[in-house]
Amino acid sequence: MSRRRPRGLVGLLAALGLLLTLFAASPALAASYRYWSFWQGAGGSWGYATEGPSTARPADGTTLGFRFSVSKDAGAEAAKPRAAADFEAVCGGTGAVAGRKRVALVVDFGEAGDAPAGEAPPQEAPRTACAQVAPDATAAEALASVAKPLRYNGAALLCAISGYPKSGCGEPVADPEPKASASAPAAAAPSPGGGSGPSAGLVAGVAAVAALGAAAVWQSRRRRR
Repeated sequence: MSRRRPRGLVGLLAALGLLLTLFAASPALAASYRYWSFWQGAGGSWGYATEGPSTARPADGTTLGFRFSVSKDAGAEAAKPRAAADFEAVCGGTGAVAGRKRVALVVDFGEAGDAPAGEAPPQEAPRTACAQVAPDATAAEALASVAKPLRYNGAALLCAISGYPKSGCGEPVADPEPKASASAPAAAAPSPGGGSGPSAGLVAGVAAVAALGAAAVWQSRRRRR
């Protein structure tokens, strides 16, 4: 007949297992991604597009935006184009033509810090252009009419606009480690050997795990008396 474990011990062991799981999973949550995000303008502001440029078919008078950046979260939390979603500002000087539609495009190549190694954004300020395309043209076709060459991967993900960047497509980028402030304790500084020491969060986590383990052993012995 097996002995029942004390409830307190079971709870401590469960908490210990949860902490270990969180520590094991945390590196996977730290990555950001370098990619071209796709936006639709409405009322002067940007909203993340709900479908890709190769399938979206904008109506006449639509404003579309593209932004290259390193972003932790896809969707609405990604970096927006740094120019207003203003159709008139882009296409106001382009007259309407029968059998064609006008689509305002804002292409933001991002900041130097977002560029892949060895590359730089083609220009600092966002580029704007008014595309006049067939009524059934997709957003990708409108973009290609003013910003060739475009590059896509096998999954139809937009990888480059006007040839930028030259390589890569939505690759993960490791988040930089937070820099220690001047008032940080000496223990947080890099070790004398040149490598960086463990972070304060990791040390605290290990200490918490050790404390839980010690408490579990102590309570187990106490119950046996």
